[in-house]
Amino acid sequence: MKLGLLTVPFADASLSEIANWSASVGFEALEIACWPSAGGETRRYAGTSHIAVEGMTTEKASEITGMLTEKSITISGLGFYPNPLHPDVGHRESVLAHLKKVITAAGKMKVKVVNTFMGGDRALTLDQNWQRALHVFPDIIAHASDAGVTLAFENCPMIFSHDEWPGGHNIAYAPKIWRRIFETWPDVGMNYDPSHLVWQMIDQVRFISEFGPKMVHVHAKDLMIDRDGLYENGIMSLGIGWQVPRMPGLGDIEWAGVFSSLYRAGYDGSVIIEHEDRNFEGSQDNIKRGFLLARDVLRPFVK
Repeated sequence: MKLGLLTVPFADASLSEIANWSASVGFEALEIACWPSAGGETRRYAGTSHIAVEGMTTEKASEITGMLTEKSITISGLGFYPNPLHPDVGHRESVLAHLKKVITAAGKMKVKVVNTFMGGDRALTLDQNWQRALHVFPDIIAHASDAGVTLAFENCPMIFSHDEWPGGHNIAYAPKIWRRIFETWPDVGMNYDPSHLVWQMIDQVRFISEFGPKMVHVHAKDLMIDRDGLYENGIMSLGIGWQVPRMPGLGDIEWAGVFSSLYRAGYDGSVIIEHEDRNFEGSQDNIKRGFLLARDVLRPFVK
């Protein structure tokens, strides 16, 4: 395994600057944020572009990977997390077109994984969203296969605010849905984030035991259940008001059990710290403090 970070929080830094700092403090891998370079995304912890994938050339791809190799940094994957099942057709077509560009760039860079969301229309049922997914994804998955890239969906329900109520913006969150995904598209992978199982009360060890062989990328993000918020809002609020993203080591995840299960499942890829902890925002120095805290918590498990 290699320990690294997702570059999203460093919106004002160049990829080279991020790589220099990461290497200097012992990180070995980066998941590189690849939203459209022209901007447009307004969601928190989204919209960062550290590689302009539009018009990626073989020469540019070689330049980027060579720069990172010189710093002993590998690329765990390219990350773009939109809503491919968005109810607005124009928005949906726009994000799918950019997702194809990310996949094409990954192929040119010889990066094996592109991480994204399956997406979801919060007003539709799971089965209704699934019918849309059956229409949307065959072309994207075929494009990834042609590029030599594995498309990996993250297991995040995307329910953090009332803008995402009641159904969330990503249907790939629970075991029965993942079975359906893998039965339909065996070549798709999972970008596993244990934090999203905590508030859903899904057993981590059992989940890794069942789906570990399909995990091609791992996010390390913790989550704390705010018991006062749970008391006030109740479980029917589906986490709104009581799920609190934290840096690893500051939430409710028992990391020794997660890593033990990953090793037993045969996972040997990168573990990428995802930063969504409000206590470590506000400045580059504070963001770095959060990553360093997480590094020190996780380093004993990553060998």
